[in-house]
Amino acid sequence: MAPWTRTEGYGVAKWNFIGQGEKQLSLEVGDTVQIQEACEGWYKGYLTRNKALQGAFPASFVQLKDAISERRGKQEQAVSSEMPLVKEVTTTLREWGSIWKQLFVVHSPFTLSVQGLMWELIEWRSQLLSGTLPNDEFKDLKQKVTSKIDYGNKILELDLVVRDCSGSVLDPERASVISLFRAHEEATTKINERIKEEQVGALPATKVLGLNPNARGNFVCRIGEDSELFMSLYDPNKQTIISENYMVRWGKKGFPREIEMLNNLKVVFTDLGNKDLNRERIFLICQIVRVGMMDLKENTKKCTQNLRRPFGVAVMDISDIIKGKTDCDEDKQHFIPFHPVVAENDFLHTLLNKVTASRGDSGGQGLWVTMKALVGDIVHIRKEHPHLVDRSTAVARKLGFPEIIMPGDVRNDIYLTLQGGDFDKYNKTTQKNVEVIMLVCDEQGKNSICLGAGDKAVNEYRSVIYYQIKQPRWMETIKVSIPLEEMQRIHLRFMFRHRSSQESKDKSEKNFAMAFVRLLKDDGTVLQDGLHDLVVFKGDSKRMEDVGSYLLLPSTRSQQGDPHKAGGLGRSASNLSGGGGGGLSVSSRDSFAISTLVCSTKLTQNVGLLGLLKWRTRPELLRENLEKLKLIDGEEVVKFLQDTLDALFNIMMEHSQTDDYDFLVFDALIYIIGLIADRKFQHFNTVLEAYIKQHFSATLAYKKLMSVLKNYLDVCSRGDHCENILRTLKALEYIFKFIVRSRMLYSQYVHVCVCVCVCVCFASFASYPHLNPSVRPKRKQPLLGGFLFLSAEVRFITLSSSSSECRDVLLPMMLRELSGALATMADGPHDERRNSLELLNNILEVLSRDNVVRTPASCVSCTHARAHRMHTRKYARTHTHTHTHTHTRSVESAHTRTYDFLMESFLLFKDLIDGQHVYPSDWMAMIMVQNRVFLRAINTYAETMNHMFLNNNVFEVQLWNNYFHLAVAFITQESLQLQHFSHTKRNKILAKYGDMRRLIGFSIRDIWYKLGSHKINFIPGMVGPILEMTLIPEEELRRATLPIFSDMMTCEHTHFGNFHKVRRHARTRAHTHTHAGTHTRTRCDARDVHLLEDAAEKTVLKSEVERFVALVKGLLLRLLDYRTVRSDDSRNNRMSCTVNLYLYKLRDLHLDCDHYTEAAYTLLLHSRLLKWSDDLSSPQLEFHGSQTQRQMKETLYDIIIDYFDKGKMWEEAITLCKELSEQYENEIFDYELLSKRLEKQAKFYENIMKILRPKPDYFAVGYYGQGFPLFLRNKVFIHRGKEYERREDFQNELMSQFPSALRLNTTTMPGDDIWDSPLQYLQCFTVQPVLEMPPRLKNKPVPDQIINFYKCNYVQRFHYSRPVKKGPVDPNNEFVSMWIERTTFTTVYKLPGILRWFETTLSPLENAIETMEFTNEKILALINQYQTDFSLAINPLSMLLNGIVDPAVMGGFAKYEKAFFTEEFTQQHPEDRDKLLRLKDLIAWQIPLLGAGISLHGKRVMEDLRPFHERMEECFKQMRKKVETQYGVRELAQTTSPGSGGHALPPVSQ
Repeated sequence: MAPWTRTEGYGVAKWNFIGQGEKQLSLEVGDTVQIQEACEGWYKGYLTRNKALQGAFPASFVQLKDAISERRGKQEQAVSSEMPLVKEVTTTLREWGSIWKQLFVVHSPFTLSVQGLMWELIEWRSQLLSGTLPNDEFKDLKQKVTSKIDYGNKILELDLVVRDCSGSVLDPERASVISLFRAHEEATTKINERIKEEQVGALPATKVLGLNPNARGNFVCRIGEDSELFMSLYDPNKQTIISENYMVRWGKKGFPREIEMLNNLKVVFTDLGNKDLNRERIFLICQIVRVGMMDLKENTKKCTQNLRRPFGVAVMDISDIIKGKTDCDEDKQHFIPFHPVVAENDFLHTLLNKVTASRGDSGGQGLWVTMKALVGDIVHIRKEHPHLVDRSTAVARKLGFPEIIMPGDVRNDIYLTLQGGDFDKYNKTTQKNVEVIMLVCDEQGKNSICLGAGDKAVNEYRSVIYYQIKQPRWMETIKVSIPLEEMQRIHLRFMFRHRSSQESKDKSEKNFAMAFVRLLKDDGTVLQDGLHDLVVFKGDSKRMEDVGSYLLLPSTRSQQGDPHKAGGLGRSASNLSGGGGGGLSVSSRDSFAISTLVCSTKLTQNVGLLGLLKWRTRPELLRENLEKLKLIDGEEVVKFLQDTLDALFNIMMEHSQTDDYDFLVFDALIYIIGLIADRKFQHFNTVLEAYIKQHFSATLAYKKLMSVLKNYLDVCSRGDHCENILRTLKALEYIFKFIVRSRMLYSQYVHVCVCVCVCVCFASFASYPHLNPSVRPKRKQPLLGGFLFLSAEVRFITLSSSSSECRDVLLPMMLRELSGALATMADGPHDERRNSLELLNNILEVLSRDNVVRTPASCVSCTHARAHRMHTRKYARTHTHTHTHTHTRSVESAHTRTYDFLMESFLLFKDLIDGQHVYPSDWMAMIMVQNRVFLRAINTYAETMNHMFLNNNVFEVQLWNNYFHLAVAFITQESLQLQHFSHTKRNKILAKYGDMRRLIGFSIRDIWYKLGSHKINFIPGMVGPILEMTLIPEEELRRATLPIFSDMMTCEHTHFGNFHKVRRHARTRAHTHTHAGTHTRTRCDARDVHLLEDAAEKTVLKSEVERFVALVKGLLLRLLDYRTVRSDDSRNNRMSCTVNLYLYKLRDLHLDCDHYTEAAYTLLLHSRLLKWSDDLSSPQLEFHGSQTQRQMKETLYDIIIDYFDKGKMWEEAITLCKELSEQYENEIFDYELLSKRLEKQAKFYENIMKILRPKPDYFAVGYYGQGFPLFLRNKVFIHRGKEYERREDFQNELMSQFPSALRLNTTTMPGDDIWDSPLQYLQCFTVQPVLEMPPRLKNKPVPDQIINFYKCNYVQRFHYSRPVKKGPVDPNNEFVSMWIERTTFTTVYKLPGILRWFETTLSPLENAIETMEFTNEKILALINQYQTDFSLAINPLSMLLNGIVDPAVMGGFAKYEKAFFTEEFTQQHPEDRDKLLRLKDLIAWQIPLLGAGISLHGKRVMEDLRPFHERMEECFKQMRKKVETQYGVRELAQTTSPGSGGHALPPVSQ
């Protein structure tokens, strides 16, 4: 092989490559590599994202790129020579690609969004690389690319990229801090505006179907008359139409009746949500109604025209298209087959159901359409797909509300369906051809009826006519849209007319009946959804058209029976002329039914909600309506979310002078927020957010909200019962959002003069006597206070244009006054502080410019101002805790001023690092600039402290303590933890700023060892911070700081003879840091090694350190198990690890799953720690404000009883009730509480006997393989199933928790290969609980309801039985050889308990018994096999027998004798006497089995193995002699089968 040659290059992997061995480098597509050597088609190099990964790889797998050399630190590195924008796009795509993979794995709904963004960037990157774009197009493309990158980074929660005016990335090194900050603000504002624009299109679970029927004039259907096509979406399973109709009026010549619609028939079906997409099937249907004669075969001259008659339907299954399972090109045409009615009187909806159930032949007739599924709402679709959806495209909405109703969405539609009727023929010889004519009756109700999207609204609707049908079923849906203000006056009238096929007869026909319905009820609510059976009236045709003759009569059958609404009309009455009927009579032989669906954001069907929305009309009922809000169905409330919230805040604002309704309004607001937090309505979170940002306008609401909130919290803090506190705490997020938004609105409308105090101080520039007279004439602004009122640009220009001499005079004065003003304004109005700080920013930015001369005076002034900005009150609190200094310091000395300055700086820096998030988390450039400033300042301060405060005479403990805490806080802050970042972000930070943690860490180490005898002052206070610092996964930093921890133990041991303080604090902080996620097993082991190495050098500490390390390590490993599964989706695993650590966290997890029984048992653990005494409870155990142990225990019992009641564990609830009753009756003598408790106890007894309690199934689950966590690995658990839960459902849920696990389909114990495998194996099967009858119920006539409870509760033993065939099989009777193998599982605790599952247990003795039983069964099975099949090889039998009888093999029972048959074991385990006898019995029974096996072996063994057999016989003789002497003689009974020579299995004891 040729030698490797030195080369430099840069490439990108275009294929995946899996390296073989350590010398080859594995590559993934997109990896960038630095090439160093080449040889015969191979390269050597390393990954740029991780230099530690290096090796050889094929040259053909890498695409070389043009590169340039770039110095990074002390090394030169080749980087791509592509233009910066292309590099940025490439880096962004790599970072987004890794995120996309993670989203794809978890099936995130954002996967497609990220994928779409990446495709756009890839396409634009190709255009950039082409190099053929003109300059103006390049600028436009650059703007689009940068905008898309910034938008994608924001929605993916990545770092903000700040840019200059040309769109290039802004270099922080070349910009001042102030300008960098402003660039971040501008970038954030732009991106937020872009996201607001996208919000409408980004609403979740909204989908539309774009449809373009007859795109090329292909409606292949022979009608011969005009027709109407009604297209809609249809659910065949529920046999319901789910969308509005799209109506097309088709001419008899084969074209649309309106010729301008030719090739422009388009519709969008919108508002489809997740529930619609989850339907099993969705069909696109087209109902075709012809408009013409009664019969197509009739003579056209004499026949009645313009009759609407059924013609047929066309259907197509579009489930896969609308769900996105099938790609659908917008240019692809789909053929929808047509199915005609069989007879002229066939109902269209009946034909539709038949066709969707079983497809038929269309005969080549049908409809051609193109379609495409689009995501978003109609506004977004029109914007993104203007070629598909424009303003002329019809919009067919869903029948019903969309899943999200945004504030501002106004809808007032009523969908009315003509269901059917029953009409008598009266004096006619045949049944009538009934036509229904629906009218909107009122002068303002013109053109309010819409037959379908795409058609003009009309005032009259005529139904389809079915020929001579007594009970027609129309099932025709019409939309009625009426202005809200006219609803009270409008009603719908239905006229019934017989239509004759002969024109002459038809003209003489008049309306024979009518019906009507009001849209609004008397109480103001709208007509209820559902079926309405209308009263049919008969009378004179003109009378029926007279509104006054019927409007006061009942319109529905339900009202007809109501004496208050019937106007004196009884059930049997027919003539209404005397009762206000105007000559009309009720037709008892006719009936007519309609159904309605109201989709209105302004009209409600709930009286209580209407009363709240219109509270001003009946203010005396306001309190009652507010209280009733909680009783209203949540679905009705969220429909009117904006109106309801507006009403609540209007009530609050219009009663601002009183608090009469504040608590009721607050509780109502809490109820609404709680509704939206419910999983059923969680998609309305977006709606509530939009309302707060865009529609909320109550400027003073924050005062009311804060007042009520404070009142609730005060009541709770006093220990008083507060019913709403829990719901209030859950709703705190949105309560504070309302408060903040209200306060912001208030600040916009209230103008406050800015910095009045500063104006007074700056009243005249000339009023300052210390100004230099030579400079005074040069001043630019006679009134410096005016600076605060000028715009930022004017202030900046004024300052920057001033001469250096003028600034030397101007700056000290301004800064001094600003410092005082800012100090006095600390709690003042926000605007005042903002303007003052803005002026200070202008000053700093001017001085940072390169063209500004910075004189010493200006620098000192700024330093002075910044020093004075540090608030002295915080330092005052800290300084009071310092020790009494042994020396007297002069207040005016430089030493004191330096001390105060350093103390203030440390406190300020630590506040900025720890608690105050000055910048948003995605402002990484700004955060790193801040950290770099902190780094320089801390190191500079450390040098000063070494010089001034390290001597014994002036050693300041508090100052050094603050320094150490600040340095550790700096190192451990989240923004510097590079291990948590993506490799792209990590490389950016390292390249520009380096790892700042190292420098500070080394400084801490050096200073610690300089402290000398003063170290003891920082123990144990610094134990926690130093331990936290050692947990950072940066090897050099850990090596530098771990010796400090060891030195602390040595130091304390030197002073006190032990290191108890270090040990106690280290144990406490280990728990904290492990919970926070900073520990790993590797780091635990590494720290152990370091500590033991250090302790080995100090023989005095060695044993103590070893014990300490073992203790902490054990605690850490247990806590690490919890942390491993804390973020797991499986609540089961989280509960198992939580049980010994966090009791109430476990309770909360149970309640989240509705496991009330287990939650009750969990709280019982707490209650058992309490006594029935009046002693004060421990502060650690205080619960719900309870003071004494009795109060706390009683409170817990009430909660536990409630949980047991919900879990139907009334037996346990009764036990606790009895204990409480005993206390009430005999201890505190509260008979009132006793009576209530006994009533509840009686109710529980009644529930036991009357309420059916389904029995839960139990499942054995084995977790095999090394891939599981320690607490699960190779263990078997018994799980308690839910009510009616099948094993298949439980197993599927189990597999979803461990998606990489393999399922074992057998129920036998797996072998060692499975146990030791690195994979995960799951075994699941059903087990039967073993009834453990309570002694008090034995041998008594107990009802089944009581016995059935104990069959599946309080159980600890479980059986699993499976059939096993042994011996020869009888084909005529399989039960002869059918054996049952029964496995018994015993759990560590009874079920149910604090978990829904417990681990099974098996003692060593039980394991020995089980092993002996298995061995004996195996011997017998082999004997029977060899007796029935002489062709089997003898080797398996030889190995089995020799492994038992040969003592050299140690496979027999000798080890059991040494372990269990001793006097010591018998004394320690007297309860195992029966088990010992069972084991001895099994050993004794093994002898005859071995004898039979060896005898058979002697007959079958080959001559060359005869010595081996003789050796076995000799060993067996010795064994038999010993066993028969100690355990007795056993003999096998012969089977009854002649000639079989088989043996029966020895008896199994029960």
